[in-house]
Amino acid sequence: MNIRFDGRVVLVSGAGHGIGRAIAATFANLGAIVHACDLRAEPLAETARLTGATPMVVDLADRPAATSWVRDVEQATGQAAYALVNNAGGVAGQVMRPLDEVSDDDWDRVFAVNVGAAMALSRAVAPAMKKAGAGRIINISSGAGLQASLTGIQAYCAAKHAVVGLTRQLAHEFGPFGITVNSVAPGFIRSNPSSELQWESYGPDGQAALVQRIALQRLGTAQDIANGVLFFASELGSFVNGQVIQVDGGR
Repeated sequence: MNIRFDGRVVLVSGAGHGIGRAIAATFANLGAIVHACDLRAEPLAETARLTGATPMVVDLADRPAATSWVRDVEQATGQAAYALVNNAGGVAGQVMRPLDEVSDDDWDRVFAVNVGAAMALSRAVAPAMKKAGAGRIINISSGAGLQASLTGIQAYCAAKHAVVGLTRQLAHEFGPFGITVNSVAPGFIRSNPSSELQWESYGPDGQAALVQRIALQRLGTAQDIANGVLFFASELGSFVNGQVIQVDGGR
C-alpha cells in the first residue's frame, strides 16, 4: 500500500522537538498539510523550517487557546482536520519528589499539559470531524500510562493513565461517526531535555541495565514513535479503534 495524506490536514501538538517534530516531518513527507503547535517559539520555528508545517505558539494548558488554534486551522484550510496527534505533554520541568512535597499547582500543571490539552483539542476537532464522517485522533501516552513510571513523578504516571482512559472512552463515543481514537505508548526515548536529564541521572550502569531490559537491546527513536502514529492514521488502521500500541522494543 502506498501511504499518502495528500491534501489532508494534520494537527500535531508539542511539535517543537523530538517525537512531535518527527511526527510532523513524517506526515509532511507524505503530502499532508501539517499544522504544528508548541509552547516554545524557537524550537517550533525550527520544526516549521525543517518540515514546512504551519506553526503556532500555543499554551495548551489554556483550553480556550487550544480551541482557538483548531478553529483558526479549520478557517485557514477550509476543511476539517483529518488527523489530530495529541503529543504535547511531559513532566512540566518537574523531578521526582515524595508525594507530600508535591504542591497542588505542580500536580495540576502536569495534568493540564497531558490530559487537559488532549481533551481540549479532541473536543475542538470533534464537530468538524463528525460532519465529515471521518477522522483520526492519536494520543501519545507512555509506558507510564500502563505501569509505574520510570520518572517516579506521581502526577505524570497518573496523567498518562488518564490519557489511556480518555482514548478508550472517546473511541466508543466517536466511533459511530467514523472517527478512530487510539494511542501510541512510547518506551524510553531520548527525545527532549527532560529525557536527556533522566538518561544522564541513571549513570553508565543504570543506562546499561535499562537497555538490557529491552528485548531488542536498543533504545527507541522519535521516528519509531512516528511510525506507530502513521499506522493508526493510515488506511492500515481503519478498523483499529480504542487501542494502545506499546512502541518500546519489547520491554
